[in-house]
Amino acid sequence: MSQLKLSVSPHIHSGRSTSRIMLDVIIALLPATAAGAVIFGMRSLMVVGVCMAACVIFEAIFNFIIKKPLPVGDFSAAVTGLLLGLNLPANIPIWQCIVGSFFAIVVVKGLFGGLGANPVNPAITARVFMLVAFGSMAKAAFPVVVDTASSATPLAAEKATSILDLLVGVHGGAIGETCAVALLIGGVYLLIRRVITWHIPVAFVGTVYIASFFMEGMDPMAALAAILSGGLLLGAFFMATDYVTSPATPCGKIIFGLGAGLITFLIRYFGVYPEGVSFAILFMNIITPYISSWTKRKVFGLGGSKA
Repeated sequence: MSQLKLSVSPHIHSGRSTSRIMLDVIIALLPATAAGAVIFGMRSLMVVGVCMAACVIFEAIFNFIIKKPLPVGDFSAAVTGLLLGLNLPANIPIWQCIVGSFFAIVVVKGLFGGLGANPVNPAITARVFMLVAFGSMAKAAFPVVVDTASSATPLAAEKATSILDLLVGVHGGAIGETCAVALLIGGVYLLIRRVITWHIPVAFVGTVYIASFFMEGMDPMAALAAILSGGLLLGAFFMATDYVTSPATPCGKIIFGLGAGLITFLIRYFGVYPEGVSFAILFMNIITPYISSWTKRKVFGLGGSKA
């Protein structure tokens, strides 16, 4: 007689592992990393490499201290380091990269329970922390004078940059945010691989475009420049779509993207900082549990009338 085997859901598995997903993200970010090296020089690779190595080492040390099994080959720490490095200017002091990596891995990720338990995106939160903590980081990220060799350019200055230059990245910016073509290639790769869905990127970028279109006197080229400038594409495709810190339902994802786009627009045009992507994603991460609660699916068989 055959035995009936019972198990908890999920009963259907896609075959994707954490390491495979993280590896796909790394592959998708390679074009932006290569473009950053071409635009800003080899020091950009040093910044990215230090962030990746520091994140992996800090995760290993932290897990060893708390006597938690070391993650073997899940690539999550490497992805955090890669994203953090791509969000930094190429001329940032190396010691600040190490401090930022420590904050991302130990404070944001490790202290909250590790992979899958962090309430906010580690790379985004570390970047915001560095903007607040380090005056040199703030000056490098939002300089008054355009410096295409080392740092991000205010969006007001980038309005004078041609669409072609914004596409190929011939302008100032953080290492991984300037070349829109490279970011779009990576984003399409993630969509094809079904690592991410279209909901958050389309809602995020679309909201910024529509709001900028009306703010810029219904000028479609100015609105296009707004979505190609700053860290919008990097944030929309690679950080706002983080599984842990974004809603799981399609409706929730759209709400997340709309909120992030609106906050980005408001900070860009009315806030103190000329760029608001990091702050927008961080804020939406914080309210993600509420969005998930509002948009959760109704469980079949529950909620009916009582007998």
